[in-house]
Amino acid sequence: MTRIDIVSNSDSAGGANRAAFRLYRALRAVVPATRMTVAHKGGDDWGVRGPAGFAAKAGYWLRPKLGAGLAALQRSADPNIRSINLLPSRLARRIDGGDADVLNLHWVGGETMSIEDLGRIRKPVVWTFHDMWPLCGAEHFAPDGPEARWRHGYHRDNRGAGASGLDVDRHTWNRKRRAWIRPLHVVTPSRWLADCVAGSALMGHWPVSVVPNVLDTQVFKPLDRAFSRHALNLAPDAYIVLFGALGGSRDARKGYDLLLATLAVLAGRRADIRCVVLGQGEPERGAALPFPVTWMGHVSDDATLALLYSAADVVVTPSRQENLPQSATEAHACACPVVAFDCGGLPDVVEHGATGYLARAFDPADLAHGIDWVLEDRERRRALGAAARARALRLWSPRAVLPAYLEVFEAARAAQARGAARQGEGGPALAEPRR
Repeated sequence: MTRIDIVSNSDSAGGANRAAFRLYRALRAVVPATRMTVAHKGGDDWGVRGPAGFAAKAGYWLRPKLGAGLAALQRSADPNIRSINLLPSRLARRIDGGDADVLNLHWVGGETMSIEDLGRIRKPVVWTFHDMWPLCGAEHFAPDGPEARWRHGYHRDNRGAGASGLDVDRHTWNRKRRAWIRPLHVVTPSRWLADCVAGSALMGHWPVSVVPNVLDTQVFKPLDRAFSRHALNLAPDAYIVLFGALGGSRDARKGYDLLLATLAVLAGRRADIRCVVLGQGEPERGAALPFPVTWMGHVSDDATLALLYSAADVVVTPSRQENLPQSATEAHACACPVVAFDCGGLPDVVEHGATGYLARAFDPADLAHGIDWVLEDRERRRALGAAARARALRLWSPRAVLPAYLEVFEAARAAQARGAARQGEGGPALAEPRR
């Protein structure tokens, strides 16, 4: 294989797009002809192609706003971000008509291209899912219980309580069902999301491989704790508990309320904790944390992130639903233990009792116990950190991840060739078996 095109909404904005960019950079080191195509280019990497000209850039700036306006025709108590991907785009024709041997789609919500455009791509495609949008209606995350609409299909009689207006989720799901006739090869970073794909009414027969997001473990590595704290002007002697999420206090899925309840439990028995919140500045209003807190805001520089994880004693991920959170894998790569709830893709990150602690979902008292358990013993914390670093090298380094991706890319090309041969003989094109 000589040519790969990584396709995502952006090369920099949001965790999914950053994961795609990291994969592009890692792949380019072993497949030099690898390129990345985006709707919004924020960086200066020469191999990343964005829209050319003012009109094209303005169009891609306007598209998500128009899509969000149409999505607002549905009123729901669910605050989840939604993408209807209704507007046609030249991007699909551009990537399908290019010279790439295989296309690797990533996060393509926010009107990156229309659902129908996606269905018309004829090149071999591997689609890396970073959330649940491909298998849902317009939602990027949705409840994953047995009665979830994405498991049974979106019907008039299974709409959520309190929803009104146009059923945008059902309309979007039906458009996907009509447009996506050809099964694509799917990559999910976590086993949880792979199980969701397998249980979905839309794409339960699509081939799925579990391949985690790649990390540059030469950037995300343990740094001297005292130096890291001095560089970031953090307390040299206190226990530092780091919580990371983009806009975490405004996203119920990220569990900020559960974090507050957890810290309230800890405040009743210790006063030596300092909190560092990564991903947003101090909110104007909201419940105060019971410990001194440093609000770091949005940090996009990987070297600064490595300093933060190296300065912390523990990273807490109180999310109700996650795929494979990069804040947790990054922390492990920097030898920082992680305490999280035992849900979603978090068991793919944390090895309970070896690299951190998995608390009962969603029990703040048990999460507080896990933080206490990490902090109370210095030697235990060092052992957890060493095991976390070893786990990161074994599972998320380029040496571990890239061979799996290249294998899936070759499988997609081979399946496309077999399907074309069968169609040429008058037979049906078959999907690859699930792996």
